[in-house]
Amino acid sequence: MRQGTSTRRHAAFCQGSIMRHVVVMAGTGAIGLMAVFMVDLLNLFYISTLHNPAMTAAIGFTAAVGFIQIAVSIGMSIGLGATTSRQIGAGHHDMAQRIASSFFVVMLILTSLIGFGTALLAHPILHALGAHGEAEHQAALYLYISSPMLPLIAAGMGCSSLLRAVGAAQQSMNVTLAGALISALLDPVLILWMHLELQGAAFSTLASRALVAALGAYCARQHDLLAWPVVRFIRTDTHRVGQIAMPAILTNLATPIGGIFVTHAMASFGLSAVAGQATIDRIVPVAFAFVFALTGSIGPIMSQNLGAGKPERVHETLVSSLKLVLGCVALTWAILFFGQNVVIHIFSATGTTASLIRLFCNLTIGGYFFIGILFVANSAFNNLGHPLYSTLFNWGRATLGTIPFVWVGMHFGPMGVQVGQVLGSVLFGVCAVMVAFGVVRNLKVEPAAIHPDSIPSLPPAQSAESAMIELDDLDNEAQEYEQGEEDARDLSLSRSGG
Repeated sequence: MRQGTSTRRHAAFCQGSIMRHVVVMAGTGAIGLMAVFMVDLLNLFYISTLHNPAMTAAIGFTAAVGFIQIAVSIGMSIGLGATTSRQIGAGHHDMAQRIASSFFVVMLILTSLIGFGTALLAHPILHALGAHGEAEHQAALYLYISSPMLPLIAAGMGCSSLLRAVGAAQQSMNVTLAGALISALLDPVLILWMHLELQGAAFSTLASRALVAALGAYCARQHDLLAWPVVRFIRTDTHRVGQIAMPAILTNLATPIGGIFVTHAMASFGLSAVAGQATIDRIVPVAFAFVFALTGSIGPIMSQNLGAGKPERVHETLVSSLKLVLGCVALTWAILFFGQNVVIHIFSATGTTASLIRLFCNLTIGGYFFIGILFVANSAFNNLGHPLYSTLFNWGRATLGTIPFVWVGMHFGPMGVQVGQVLGSVLFGVCAVMVAFGVVRNLKVEPAAIHPDSIPSLPPAQSAESAMIELDDLDNEAQEYEQGEEDARDLSLSRSGG
């Protein structure tokens, strides 16, 4: 293992202003996210200039499939980030590096299988979503190109979570911006100049993801967070991360599964309705980039302070995050309310597509406050030892909070579908935040202690192999946490004494 050339950081979030940490982490992350999602929005703009509703609708169908792929990658990166952040907060950098290196191997293998499987089953999947004709053909071509390279985005997300785990928000942002820049340069060339249309967008996306993965891996190595994995530790380390990653994957799958139902419902009203939903789906990540970055950035802050035995700072992180979500949604709502005509003109929207955009800007955008606070609560659950809570709330919103409301809304046309999509988020968002405050109040106050009781409950085994891993390694995991508890407590006491 390299010692002289590595750049190692102490727990960066265990002192100083919590609000400042949250704003800096979320702010820098938002810049990178906004850049990436702005490129996606430009993709839609370039495609809309072709004045082909089938092409625009194809974006909606591919997005529905892509959200599921990304959800798996996000869940794995959450598990990786939460596990390594806690180790770093307790001063165990070598363990953090070992875990990260081991899990990367598993992450790349799993995403390869998912990516190739999606490409092989592209037409049946799209047909089930309601795609047909040219829209189905164009969407399938996009998936043939992009899906097999899913490991690239998984690697990029994983490296980003590692960089944020050590507080290197600026580096994480720069890596993301580099990928966005490449995509922004290639999009008009491939889509318009070379007349590759939606396939051009797919090739551009591949180039961007490859660059992000390469730069992210380089930066993670600079911080001594990645090394060649040791085969005998891969199984144990995967189990350690999997305790958080599996529930996080299930949690993140809820939203795209609910989105698939919405896409299918919109498809029953024609391509214009799907195109309208696709436009909104591209606007939302740009408009709420800060909220998405916030929910992804507070995890390391909570985990490090939990590892350092400072529950009061964990509570402060939760409160600060909710305040920022409220401010962000209010500001975004005002901007889109007064700028809706510009948005409709830019995307050449007419008929049902334009009506859906207006409804979003005038009314349903307010529902994203409750979605935002739900995401904040989920981040708290994932990083404080209760990942199954986030699974419960997300799936509750995606099923009980989406399907019945959308089904009723379908009787009122595509507008009713959009309203139904956000109504359920109110109840589940409020309940999730209340439970999150309860979790924070009941945190153990032992300094730097990671007690075995705080190990997240294991989800039901997903396969025979995962069941064997649970049986073989659960006792060893508890013993390792017990062994590390005394060392972590001594480290915290020595810091406070100094």
